[in-house]
Amino acid sequence: MYLIALTGGIASGKSVVAERLASHGAVVVDADVLARRVVEPGTPGLTRIAEEFGPSVINNDGTLNRPALGAIIFPDPERREALNAITHPEILRLGNQLFAEANAADPFAVGVYDVPLLVEAAHDRPRKYDLVVVVHADTDTRLHRMMELRGMTREEATHRLNSQASDTERLAIADVVIDSNGTLDRTLEQADELWAMAAASARSKHAE
Repeated sequence: MYLIALTGGIASGKSVVAERLASHGAVVVDADVLARRVVEPGTPGLTRIAEEFGPSVINNDGTLNRPALGAIIFPDPERREALNAITHPEILRLGNQLFAEANAADPFAVGVYDVPLLVEAAHDRPRKYDLVVVVHADTDTRLHRMMELRGMTREEATHRLNSQASDTERLAIADVVIDSNGTLDRTLEQADELWAMAAASARSKHAE
């Protein structure tokens, strides 16, 4: 399998690129979806969270009480790290499992790990990528999208931007940059070009 890490800040257009690659046949694994799966009822992750943070973070139906957990971890960096130490290895394990299954089904497949916080995700370092792709739009463009499309105030949008890695940090890890400042059609053209290159590389990698 040829494995791509696809990242980008909020409102960068990353999801548009991920959907386009999926339409071509890429196996897309969404890190946000994995983060929810590893804390579902009955999972080792949720059991460990209950042990670490107490019964108040579990709802009566056995699901995670996210507001209660948030009230504990957001004011306290050490408690956030304790949560990350539980969830991040589980996310890595599940992602590896899904990519291994896809590779077994089709060694020529192109895998795409859709991971917004790749720069911030120290837990993801063990995974080896063939290509790191950053979808990039400048700050003003992203602020506009967040206010127009997501209904955020400028203050809310700015806070979200500032809570993530900087553009400089993301671009520093990029092998390929997709510029999404322009039209949707131009972003999709770049995604198509990426797919053509990745599909060819997948065939070459398997032939080695």
